[in-house]
Amino acid sequence: MSMIIGLTGGIGSGKSAAANHFATEHGIHVVDADLKSRVVVEPGKPALAHIVDRFGDDILLPDGNLDRAALRQRIFSDADERIWLESLLHPLIREETLRDLNSATSPYVLLVSPLLIESGQHHLTSRVIVVDVPEALQLARTATRDQVSEDQVKAIMQAQSQREARLSQAHDIITNDRDLAHLHEQVNTLHQQYLAMLQEKNP
Repeated sequence: MSMIIGLTGGIGSGKSAAANHFATEHGIHVVDADLKSRVVVEPGKPALAHIVDRFGDDILLPDGNLDRAALRQRIFSDADERIWLESLLHPLIREETLRDLNSATSPYVLLVSPLLIESGQHHLTSRVIVVDVPEALQLARTATRDQVSEDQVKAIMQAQSQREARLSQAHDIITNDRDLAHLHEQVNTLHQQYLAMLQEKNP
């Protein structure tokens, strides 16, 4: 298996933009835990049936897919429901994630997850990158991008690690408080750093 680098950050921090640059510019295999969380609740999957049993049919869209916005509203207003959902989905997401990580052929592989620390996924990684952004900017970006209220964004932020806790787990930090070019520059630097580390390990 390739060396695994974890990449995390709060909602609206710019994780996807950073991961996308690792992939498109440097050919790094990216495993996105958020995408895995969608796969495990596709129609016909057992997890979706459990969610419908718990929350009722109104948690589904007319086409039978999970109404993620409705589910998000339910779980972020009730901590017990969020804990129940996480205990159902986290083992399934982990299984899907490991399968994808094992298939990587790039020099290292990026595991992108908003809950990298909270879910324990960081134990799979050799290093952790945190994409960091001031909370006021995080709030404004997410409310605009997702067309949701600032209160809902705050609830999601509450459920994720607090900024200081995330940063305390970081080996590397990407500061995303400027433009995309600045973000890309930091990604390029880290990529070279990781290649150098791999070279040292396997001369």
